[in-house]
Amino acid sequence: MATTEDEQGRRHELGGFLRAHRELLAPEEVGLPRSARRRTPGLRREEVAVLAGVGVAWYTWLEQGRVDTSRQVLESVCRALRLDADARRYVLELAGFHVPVAPSAAPADRLRALVEAWPTSPALVLDRALDVLAWNDAWRASWPDPGAVPTERRNLVSMLLTDAAYEARFPGRQAVALDLVRHLRTRPEDARVLAVMAELRAARPDLAAWWRCRAVGVFTARTVEVRAGDGERVMLRFAVSLLVPAEAPETTVLVGTPADPATVAHVVGRGAELGFAAREVGRVRSVDM
Repeated sequence: MATTEDEQGRRHELGGFLRAHRELLAPEEVGLPRSARRRTPGLRREEVAVLAGVGVAWYTWLEQGRVDTSRQVLESVCRALRLDADARRYVLELAGFHVPVAPSAAPADRLRALVEAWPTSPALVLDRALDVLAWNDAWRASWPDPGAVPTERRNLVSMLLTDAAYEARFPGRQAVALDLVRHLRTRPEDARVLAVMAELRAARPDLAAWWRCRAVGVFTARTVEVRAGDGERVMLRFAVSLLVPAEAPETTVLVGTPADPATVAHVVGRGAELGFAAREVGRVRSVDM
């Protein structure tokens, strides 16, 4: 079967990548003697082939971008070339194999510190089911405080659809919530996601059309308006995005970037009023974990 131009391009990129790493790897790094007469930089192709347990001709064709191969064989080549995790992932993905990113040991802890370093951008750290793990001072200065919600109900979609504070201060909450519901449907195998959806169906039977729908999709970034406080007419404007950290794909961050100077001024002023400026950077209110 003929290969497409894109496939051929990936083959050549893969071959060039392997060749570059072969030429950087010293013989003694893989237990081979270095001869004084040796002219080849790094390892020879036949040496890599022997270390990987493949034919010399086949490995030569691989570097030349002339063949496809199995994941098992590529794994052997990666081991022979002493590739680290990032380089191995790159090789496998060039060959068309999906490699999930391993979650870091404690992603939520690092994300807590990250969002607290955003003094004017309100942010939530969310888990796979959009349960709220942490929030920063800027969120409390501009949005309803998640700390006022019982821990068992501290789910972003639940708060948007069932919490009176969000109903009073966030007129556009349902459009955002609908996008997040579509996002949750991309994870149908998750027990917590299924539980959240069941709770929402029970709490909001008036949204039966939502629950019957099977549409899925990623969250759409948008600019939203939220009232500055209960009963206030002043509207704060934020460009809201849902971020997925590469090192922690099971965790997401909902962040609102102030869309105008008045919003920035309000967040700063409200933060000072609540005494946030005196708090040590890196501290963040969160659920006990």
